[in-house]
Amino acid sequence: MFQFIHAADIHLDSPLEGLAVYEGAPVDELRGATRRALEALVSLAIEKGVRFVIIAGDLYDGDWPDFSTGLFFNRQMIRLKQAGIPVFLIAGNHDAANRMTRSLQLPDNVTLFPFDKPTTVRLEDVAVALHGQSFAQQAVTEDLSQSYPPPEAGLFNIGILHTSATGREGHETYAPCTPAGLKSKGYDYWALGHVHTREVLADEPPIVFPGNLQGRHIRETGPRGCYLCTVDDHRGVALEFQALDVLRWERAEVDLAKTDSLDEVQQRVLAGLRACRDRADGQSLAVRIELRGTTLLHSHLASHRSKLTNDVRSWAFEVASDLWIEKVRIHTTPPEITNRETVDGDDPLSELTEVIAELRADPEQWSACGIKFEALRNKLGDKADKLLPLADSQWRSSVLDEAAALLEQFFAQETSE
Repeated sequence: MFQFIHAADIHLDSPLEGLAVYEGAPVDELRGATRRALEALVSLAIEKGVRFVIIAGDLYDGDWPDFSTGLFFNRQMIRLKQAGIPVFLIAGNHDAANRMTRSLQLPDNVTLFPFDKPTTVRLEDVAVALHGQSFAQQAVTEDLSQSYPPPEAGLFNIGILHTSATGREGHETYAPCTPAGLKSKGYDYWALGHVHTREVLADEPPIVFPGNLQGRHIRETGPRGCYLCTVDDHRGVALEFQALDVLRWERAEVDLAKTDSLDEVQQRVLAGLRACRDRADGQSLAVRIELRGTTLLHSHLASHRSKLTNDVRSWAFEVASDLWIEKVRIHTTPPEITNRETVDGDDPLSELTEVIAELRADPEQWSACGIKFEALRNKLGDKADKLLPLADSQWRSSVLDEAAALLEQFFAQETSE
């Protein structure tokens, strides 16, 4: 029996996205989260005495501004070397975009698989054969796994692959493959990377995405970490997820239905924050508050967004000192809009509401609403995916929710004047 660790998508020194620093926010946790997650990975490997560590791509996050990122990684690898633990690494799409990666000499306990073809590395002392190939360029569109070598007889065979598999929302289609295709290789375990949400695609043999080591934005909620894999004498593999993140991202949906006082809003928000804290395993928290439901307070909340956000940040101090409010989203509706009966259906708000409904039902309708999104994305350049992520269904829904709330507020004010 032996153990190994399967990790991927560390994105070392990647900036955490969507952060607004304010008084009381855990600034240090935000800035160094990916480094501390890697330190936790190394400490876990040493504590468990694993025989080796696998990193299935995207160790880095594109080009470094200097060598400090690579030097930090090397320092952590030296800790593993001193414990007698080898590391097996493939380059993913983000690593391939890094011009400095290939010029930094790695410690001799780290094996980086070649870029030109799949290669096999054998560990005779534990009867293991590892097969892998790095990305030679950022966009790899062919199924790399098909050219991986056959399994080594008498050894426990592991395939290491950076891939989108059959495709996952929010991830580019790189090195696509299927579980059936991977099974056909005859390996005992497939260590995958690229998809940031952990997922076991098959049990026999295990085909596994461990997810990323540290959530980087609100779309990466919940525990993040690696898999500790225990191989028995019959080549069976037991998977144990190990949370290693140091800052946990969460969403708190707060139902404000039938609320009519700000005191009640505060109590419901506090209850939502406490629920997030209770499931955070003691980690620092970054929480998005999403207010929903039909309430008489809708217009007040929508017209005092900035004050409400700062109030929520203040209330959060009552729950935990290391709890940071990422954003406050208002998706509430006023009773007069929800219960309004439109006879002819041709008033402006009804027409705009129908347009929003069409955009929700059919994302392709976005291109017909008069805004040249592609032109805007071209002007944004490298920041387009972060600032205008049209392919992100959660982002589109959030934009439509805010638009609907603003329209309802505007027409309610016009009607009352």
